[in-house]
Amino acid sequence: MIKALIISNCSKINVIFTFYLVEEIIKECEILNKPIKIKTRIYMPAMMKKYGVLLLLMFITYIYSFGSENKTAIAERNLIRAMESVDNTISAHFTGDDMKMARFYNPYTNKRSDEPGSVWMYTSGIEAVNAVLHALKTHKQVVNDKMYKKYYDKYKRLLYDLYDNADYYLGTFTLTSYTRTNEWTVYGVNRGSKKGNAKVAGIENVYDDQMWLVRELLESYKITGDKVFLEKAEYLTEYVLDGWDCTIDESGNERGGITWGPGYVSKHSCSNGPMVSPLVWLHEIYKDKDVTITHYFIDKSDKVTRKQSQMKKSDYYLMFAKKVYDWQKEYLIREDGVYADMMGGCTPRNPEIELVNGVEYRKGILCRDKVGPAISYNSGTMLSGAADLYHATGEGIYKDDAVSLSDASFVYFAKKDEEVSGYYSYKINGFNNWFNGVLMRGYADCYPFYINTGEYVKTFQQNLDFAYNKFRYKGLFPTNLLLGWNKNREENNLEGMFSFSFAAEYAVLSRLMLNDKMNTK
Repeated sequence: MIKALIISNCSKINVIFTFYLVEEIIKECEILNKPIKIKTRIYMPAMMKKYGVLLLLMFITYIYSFGSENKTAIAERNLIRAMESVDNTISAHFTGDDMKMARFYNPYTNKRSDEPGSVWMYTSGIEAVNAVLHALKTHKQVVNDKMYKKYYDKYKRLLYDLYDNADYYLGTFTLTSYTRTNEWTVYGVNRGSKKGNAKVAGIENVYDDQMWLVRELLESYKITGDKVFLEKAEYLTEYVLDGWDCTIDESGNERGGITWGPGYVSKHSCSNGPMVSPLVWLHEIYKDKDVTITHYFIDKSDKVTRKQSQMKKSDYYLMFAKKVYDWQKEYLIREDGVYADMMGGCTPRNPEIELVNGVEYRKGILCRDKVGPAISYNSGTMLSGAADLYHATGEGIYKDDAVSLSDASFVYFAKKDEEVSGYYSYKINGFNNWFNGVLMRGYADCYPFYINTGEYVKTFQQNLDFAYNKFRYKGLFPTNLLLGWNKNREENNLEGMFSFSFAAEYAVLSRLMLNDKMNTK
């Protein structure tokens, strides 16, 4: 009854955060002293009970008013913590005017690793800065322009510096794909000694690294309006879609899927799912514009003739968004409702070239086995993709997919009371801290049409705040947000991309709360 009254009088975001806010009030204030049976730790003096429902409703109204008033304060706090984390991570991991990133930093020994961060790790910094800038613009729109005026230009300059020095990962090579041979300038896995001279041929570049950059370039375009970002995003998108296996199978259908990279044959969740949302965004950018693009494909009638046609960009990008989404859903979703790592058991076992009418093309790939563990970001990208496709098309199947995947992924990846009572733990081995941030972003993207994801998002807020209040050292978070630092000071090497991920999560949480406040005015 009490919870129903609160829900009926609160905006959606209050449903998520009201009980969390009450917990914070209890910690900081000692004005209430005796428990009543409400589904959280709320206390009231015993004398108030005899006044019945009227006083109880007055109490709830007080709690609601307090929570509503402080939504903005918590959003601002999240944003400030995001900016602090970005600043501290840049200081800890980056050196020189060329912004060389050390993969690891130990705040207890003050040592950086000699190993530089890969382009994927470097891109996590761009992701965090984009998230901060996006939150600052939202704060300006919903609250006022004070924080925007104070911080926006600073982080915009940092964004441009990061992109400028990302050129150390750029290189050029020639690739024969399923439909053509072309020279490409793309981002290599590893940093080169000079801008533009990174190794990128074969396994030296992978498609998912380009996809994460496409996503951030489009975010940067939406934030700044700078068309340079859009142009770079479309160029890399063309490269990625050149990796789509458009060869025709025995049934007359495209085999589909994008391999991990041009030097691989396995088709991964991580080299498909991340591209769905950017493709939808490109569709939306061009949906009212009569601009065309070349579509390269193979004739289904004879299964070998390479063809090309002109398509409207908006139709082209939406077509591929649906193709990629449908391929991953068909081949990689598991019985427990989350996504597997990849399709393996592939023929041929290595990339091969075939001759068609005397011209060389990459040979099509048949992968038979759904293998590898479920990793949180592979479900996260499909959550975001489903949400964006639903918003763009209004087709209910995408909403249904998002709802099912939201619930299944939370059951699979979030484990309550595993490390700290009352808190949800997520795997943190390997690169899971960053992967989990992608999952959280997926929940946030689904929240406008599926309120339950707010409860899932809240677990990230709680874990970040727990670590901020209990473990933060020299402005940095430990790898394990709930258990803290290793007792051996030498064993506290932090991945820079994890610190950037925590910053991005705080910024996304800030924007989520502010957007909901705007939508409930």
